[in-house]
Amino acid sequence: MAFASFDRQQSGAPVSEINMVPLIDVLLVLLVIFIVTAPLLTHSVQLELPQASSQVNPPVPVKIEFAIDAEGQRYWNGERVTREEAATRFLAEGSQPVQPEIHLRADQAVAYRHVAQTLADASKAGLTKVGFVSQPEAP
Repeated sequence: MAFASFDRQQSGAPVSEINMVPLIDVLLVLLVIFIVTAPLLTHSVQLELPQASSQVNPPVPVKIEFAIDAEGQRYWNGERVTREEAATRFLAEGSQPVQPEIHLRADQAVAYRHVAQTLADASKAGLTKVGFVSQPEAP
């Protein structure tokens, strides 16, 4: 095996052999790393995981479309109802295990008294998920 020398005066030809020393050094370092880390990969930790039981997903809440027109007439999902009928339906829905969502549409010309009465009836029934639905203004 020929070794290169820094003395250019003795040999003018370039070295034509591959220097294997850096490659062997890198391979030996990798071998040592694998020897050290291999026992760590087989080590396991004993865990006592909690047991879980699967349950049915809760039902999706019902959406109630409640509308009040300009004359103060109330509509439950498109069906015309009186204030007393709406209050009893609110009580029935408030006793459900999943509270429904109330989407309240009120005409802009309706007296606020009708909207306040509806909100009071829903609140007395224990319903708290009330959303106000409006139309965007035309540009």
